[in-house]
Amino acid sequence: MRGWDDLFPLPVPPSWVPAAAVGILSLHFVQKLLFPYFWADLRYLLKVMTYGLRMEMYRLQGRVVTVLDKFVKLAEKQPHKPFLIYEGTVHTYRDVDRRSNRIAQVFLQHEALKKGDTVALLMGNEPDFIHVWFGLAKLGCVVAFLNFNVRFRSLLHCVSSCEPKILVVGADLLGTLEEILPKLQKDVSVWIMAKDSTFPSVHTLLDKIEAASEDPVPVNRCSANSLKSAVLYIFTSGTTGLPKAAVISHLQILKGAAGLWAFGATSEDIVYITLPLYHSAASLLGIGGCIELGATCVLKKKFSASQFWSDCRKYNVTVIQYIGELCRYLCNQPVKEGEKNHKVRLAVGNGVRNDVWREFLDRFGAVKICEFYGATEGNICFMNHTGKIGSVGRTNFFYKLFFPFDLIKYDFQKDEPIRNKHGWCEKVKKGEAGLLISKVNAKNPFFGYAGNKRHTEKKLLCEVFKKGDLYFNTGDLMVQDHDNFLYFWDRIGDTFRWKGENVATTEVSDVIAMLDFIQEANVYGVSVPDHEGKAGMASLILKHNASLDLERTYKQVVTYLPSYACPLFLRVQEKMEMTGTFKQQKFRLVDEGFNPSTITDPLYFLDNSKKAYVLLTKELHEMILSGKMKL
Repeated sequence: MRGWDDLFPLPVPPSWVPAAAVGILSLHFVQKLLFPYFWADLRYLLKVMTYGLRMEMYRLQGRVVTVLDKFVKLAEKQPHKPFLIYEGTVHTYRDVDRRSNRIAQVFLQHEALKKGDTVALLMGNEPDFIHVWFGLAKLGCVVAFLNFNVRFRSLLHCVSSCEPKILVVGADLLGTLEEILPKLQKDVSVWIMAKDSTFPSVHTLLDKIEAASEDPVPVNRCSANSLKSAVLYIFTSGTTGLPKAAVISHLQILKGAAGLWAFGATSEDIVYITLPLYHSAASLLGIGGCIELGATCVLKKKFSASQFWSDCRKYNVTVIQYIGELCRYLCNQPVKEGEKNHKVRLAVGNGVRNDVWREFLDRFGAVKICEFYGATEGNICFMNHTGKIGSVGRTNFFYKLFFPFDLIKYDFQKDEPIRNKHGWCEKVKKGEAGLLISKVNAKNPFFGYAGNKRHTEKKLLCEVFKKGDLYFNTGDLMVQDHDNFLYFWDRIGDTFRWKGENVATTEVSDVIAMLDFIQEANVYGVSVPDHEGKAGMASLILKHNASLDLERTYKQVVTYLPSYACPLFLRVQEKMEMTGTFKQQKFRLVDEGFNPSTITDPLYFLDNSKKAYVLLTKELHEMILSGKMKL
């Protein structure tokens, strides 16, 4: 009897099929071994190219499509979809569009604003921040976001540097307005988000919004002629001592708004924003990102570690934004049951330490940490699309074709790039720290700062590798490893980062030096265990026969500086050390830190609970290191 196989013989594959299968498996093995990130890199590169091609298509069609244009289209396409959720109240795309129209109509009727005029905005996180921003953008105005933590002298400098026609102030910041109003330029018209005012010559906005029309303003007011025209001023910490107004173009907003999409967010996501809206991370990546996706944003007045996860559960949040400090604050909260009971799948931000990154994942579940690098005014960005712990991003041959950059050797003593005998800068080897510079060209322009051409020129490096080339100096030291991952190493010059903010040492020095018993102040950042960034410390030289008045020093710094810029530590020295180029010597001071066991000079600590500078004892030093003393 014949078997089944005799009746229906199995087909024999050609002899080349097994060889091909072995070859494919071998290639897969070689790819995994030698090029483990090939497919992840390819997917990310295709996303970057897709977005670039879409913008190029608009250009070829003669269309200039901005983020505001996209928002208006979404308000027509999905009018009833929630755009903002704030303190439980839902604001749909149509609601935000119509209220911003009302604000545009108010200023159209009451102020002689021309297209291109600047309006400064001093407001906290609230829906009307966005309404005013969009309403003024619909009039073709440049909006300057003012940091509400900045005080008196610095705030007046910010206002004057962007030369606004109008200053709009939130109802909860009238105390700040009262401080600066007597010194404010007389040609700046002031408006407050209130129905009545006790200030002379100050206009009210809320009452006029209620009476205004919801009709759109003429389209020609907001239509952009070029993606490279300025639309925002966002202030960054200035190494010369005072904040600088970075010029933000339509092109930069479009690039920032694509960030969430590039990391894999969709229109179905709900994004939780607790960072201040005056920051580019919250305004461009957060709000702009929601518009790019057509998604919903949950806006928080102020970050709260204790309410963070309950808010995420309450509003079904799927994407969160962070800075490194934020993640640490969450990890420092008491452990509770059900901490992994949430829908958050993406966390997008920068500055998280390796140990906090690991603890965050262990404690709060399978959240993909999407770390990125980018300066507000910069023309280079890196994104860690693979989730490699500690890295700010990846690069490869193709990425450098689109966004050319290099890491160059830097002289820390002279505080400038090292040049060889021919006058050219030199690149560092992989694994070595180098200054990140990015090429300035038509595709990756640098728009500079408003109000001072010298500041713009100082951020540019000329004749770097050849005659005529031009690079943007990020001021950041980075390391590129042998797998082409990039890691943030440190900042150069006279800035450091604390509480997620950049602190300009010269600004702090200038404020302290205003005290009549201070001869000289040298400000720098020192590392504190288990804390992101560096805490501010000031080395002080007293005038002859003068003594340190701790009470006046405390009052001076808290009055004139934002809380994150107030030095946590003071060190009184008899002589200020200088470098060979007659700059204040900081390196030894940074290395010595704030340890009273090894430093013989008097040391003091800013104790916020006592609202005073107190003597830094060995016991207090131990409490700071152990985390018992809150900084």
